[in-house]
Parts: sequence; C-alpha cells; structure tokens
Amino acid sequence: MQIQKTGLTQKDPRATPGFTLFAPLAADDVYLLDMDGKIAHQWNIPGRTGNIVELLPNGNLLSAENADKTGPSHREELRLIGEYDWDGRCLRQVEAAAQHHDFTRLPNGNTMYIGFERFTEASKKRLRGGIPGSEMKDGSVLGDYIREVSPDGKTVWEWHAQEDMEIENYPLHPLNSRDEFSHANSLFVLPDGGVLVSLRRSSWLFIIDRATRKVRWQRQDDKWGGQHDAQMLPNGNLLFFANGHHAPSGGVPYSRVIELDPASGKEVWSYEGSPRWSFFSPHISGAQRLWSGNTLICEGLWGRLFEVTPGGEIVWEYVSPYFDHQPTGGGGYGNWVFRALRYTPDSVEIGGRVRL
Repeated sequence: MQIQKTGLTQKDPRATPGFTLFAPLAADDVYLLDMDGKIAHQWNIPGRTGNIVELLPNGNLLSAENADKTGPSHREELRLIGEYDWDGRCLRQVEAAAQHHDFTRLPNGNTMYIGFERFTEASKKRLRGGIPGSEMKDGSVLGDYIREVSPDGKTVWEWHAQEDMEIENYPLHPLNSRDEFSHANSLFVLPDGGVLVSLRRSSWLFIIDRATRKVRWQRQDDKWGGQHDAQMLPNGNLLFFANGHHAPSGGVPYSRVIELDPASGKEVWSYEGSPRWSFFSPHISGAQRLWSGNTLICEGLWGRLFEVTPGGEIVWEYVSPYFDHQPTGGGGYGNWVFRALRYTPDSVEIGGRVRL
C-alpha cells in the first residue's frame, strides 16, 4: 500500500482530548501531538533505539538509546535508559546491557527492562521449534532476561529465560528463525508485583511470579501471530495487539486488538479492520485503553495512530510524516512507529506545560 496522506486525517468530536506521545522508529526525535496533529512539544535524543518513550509523573521523558551514537546498531550492544527534562537535558542514565523493546519506570523509582543474553550450550540443546539451521552465524542463540535496577544502577531483581523457564515447553513457531528465544517484546508490572510478558516468536503471554521467578499464568494462540504490547487493564483483563504474523488466517493476513479475560481465556472485546486486511501490521505496534473507554491504536508498520470507540468506529487518525532516511530493518524506507501513548490535558505528566 502506498501512503497517500500523512498528518491528521480524521478528527471526530467523540475523540478523547489529550496529547499523543510517539517517536518515529530509528530517529532521534520524540513528538507530543495535540488533537489537531500539530506538534505541541518535541525532544531530540541522539542515538535513540527507536522503540518506546514514556512521560513520567514529574513530566520528564524516559527513553532508551545506543551508548555508541555513531556506530551501527546491533542486538548485543550497550544501551542507556535516560531520563530527560522538558527541555531535553539528560538528568540521569542507567546502563542496560543489550536492552531491547521495552522498559518501564516503577513507582519506587527503579527501572525494569528486557535485555538479550546468549544461551549456554546446554540451553541451546533445550530449544525446540523454529527453522533448522537458522541460528546466528556463529551458531549462537539469544535469550531474554529481565532486570530491575535501582536509580544508581544496582540490580535488585532479575529473571533469565534459560534459567527460570522450562524453555523446551515453549517451542518457536516453525516459520521463525532460531537466532532468538523468544523475542520478548513487552513487559508490564502488575499491581501485585507480577510481570506480564509477551513472547513474539511463539505467541505466548505469561505472568512471572516475582518471588519464585516462575511462570504462574500462561496462554498461547497461534492466531495472535506474534502479539505486542500486552498490558493489564484496571478491570483485570489483558489488552494487546495481535499482529497476525504467520497466523492461520485462512486467507489474507490481518491484525486485531484484543481484550482477553485471563481467567476464562475468552475475548471480551476486539477490533479489526473492515475489510479485515485493511488493518495489518505484521510487527511492532500497540494499543492503549483510554479513560473515555475508547482505544488508541498504533498500526506500526504504516506509522498510523488512530482512536476507535468501543463499537469500532474510528474517531481520530494521524499518519506519521516522518520517514527514515536509511533503509529499515525490513528493507526499503518507512515511517514506522513502535508505540504511542496519550495523556490527559490535566495529567501530572503534562503538568500544564502545554495546552489544547
């Protein structure tokens, strides 16, 4: 599909007033949009990894970046998670070895993030599924770890897939490569301290018990197709973006946003395009349930941010006009967006610094 129009393309009175935060993938700029799609504020963060950004309750911006701001990016490099004030000044940073995809600032001031680490030879032998012979060039396999660090960078809790999971029970999808197990792409800390994690390459969602570091709840569905951005809503249900990558769709692939009851495993709400294939991002992407009951969706491959009502009507839409100057990892040039967040006009994060 050729993108025909960028910027604000739709605005309905039923849209939820607020400011939308997003960062173009593989770029150094972070934008805060008003409801007219105009830039209310922006930051420049050299060396950004292009994944996620979030505003903290004090109004500061939390962002990950490459430690080496000049060399090519790779999965095992040192990353920094930095906190920036409204004017873009770096207030503090923590080192995060091979950090990827997600991080979050906890209420106690600590920071939690996902990182890559190499599997041991014993762990590699336990790995099941995937395309035979598709490990890294040197035969290595990357696994995931999760680490919580204090403001001064000290580790206070960590979890390692190869040590704390029965990885042989979580086989990779047969069409995915074996260079990673299993590409964790989101973490969400629950009110009781448990950690909700999404594994893309095998379409698993699971919750880690903080005390035992063991999986206490799990669910898998190939139809999710390598989901992203799993989170728990105030009602206890889970919301996530089901990408539909390698999913048994019975026809043209498509994406969905799903609200799932974790107790019953049943879908209680979902959004899909009409026709289905008109909404499809095989990777990245996310969703946010807004305070109005509407849902903000990031269709990442197309840089499309849009808001839908509970009935699935689109009431706001914005397409990122910021295209990469270098070929993306998937080839070609794109305006990819990993995730987007909206904040209320009177939120502590915005703090009256900008107004609608």
